[in-house]
Amino acid sequence: MELFRGVNVDWLGKKWYFLGFSLIFSIAGIISMGVHWAQIGSPVPLGVDFRGGTQVQVQFQQAPDTNQIRQAMDAAGIRDARIQSYDESKNNEALISLPEQHDETSLDSGRQQIVDALHAHYGNPFTVRNVQVVGPTVGKQLEKQAGLATLYSMLGMLVYLWFRFQLIYGVAAVVACFHDTLITVGAFALTGQEISLTVIAAILTLVGYSMNDTIVVFDRIRENLRLSRRESLADVVNRSINQTLSRTVLTSGLTFLTVLSLYVFGGQVLRGFSFALVVGILIGTYSSIAVAAPMLVAWQQWRGSKGAVVALPAAKRPRV
Repeated sequence: MELFRGVNVDWLGKKWYFLGFSLIFSIAGIISMGVHWAQIGSPVPLGVDFRGGTQVQVQFQQAPDTNQIRQAMDAAGIRDARIQSYDESKNNEALISLPEQHDETSLDSGRQQIVDALHAHYGNPFTVRNVQVVGPTVGKQLEKQAGLATLYSMLGMLVYLWFRFQLIYGVAAVVACFHDTLITVGAFALTGQEISLTVIAAILTLVGYSMNDTIVVFDRIRENLRLSRRESLADVVNRSINQTLSRTVLTSGLTFLTVLSLYVFGGQVLRGFSFALVVGILIGTYSSIAVAAPMLVAWQQWRGSKGAVVALPAAKRPRV
């Protein structure tokens, strides 16, 4: 199915607009991460998976008042507790999180501290729906492993594209993936949402999704280089993007509608995961067109300015 026929958009002619868009969102995310770092010692709010501590999901008979719950925690001597509304307001649920405990043997007592504080100082009958407890040592290990998983995935794809195409293709694709990850994490910093293990899973999914989109465009560029050896690289890149535009819009559009439905109807439990997918699919599709492909032309122009004769490898002729 082809949505667009005879498309002739000069994508590279709009590269400065794309650069400005990417810089605005990247810098905004970095500034927000810097503010969070100064306030909480982390570039983004971390879920209990990473920071360690106790998180209790409580359902009340009446709509909970987060300010009164916080006062109840303070009255019981519980400092720095995080209280936030959970899921839909009609469910009367709240999340109460205790900060990281330095003594892992005391983590199990966090739930009882919260329950005792609510019984003693908050007159709204409640039931405990769920408890999540993570020790500080485990949280630090998970944080380290999440970062390494993202790094290793990008390095692995760089090596693959190096052998499959050429090093510059791999560098361009990895830069685009890093761009996508930075903006997605920046979106969490800007909105103040916590990053949990499920969000890391979503980010790794987006790295692969963005890379797949980029490889489709790169493969068409390489094929067109074989067919049009006398055409400038900029024209080949523009034509390749236009030729794959229908596939990109169909694939990304349908996926986006799916994750958007997950974000709207999936509830609070899946909110972080689906938010990462919504932002990442939009940015990942954009970067395949506006970041990765133009880098090939910029590289050729830079090498040409140094007096080097540069030609990207074309696809081999098919064997008959």
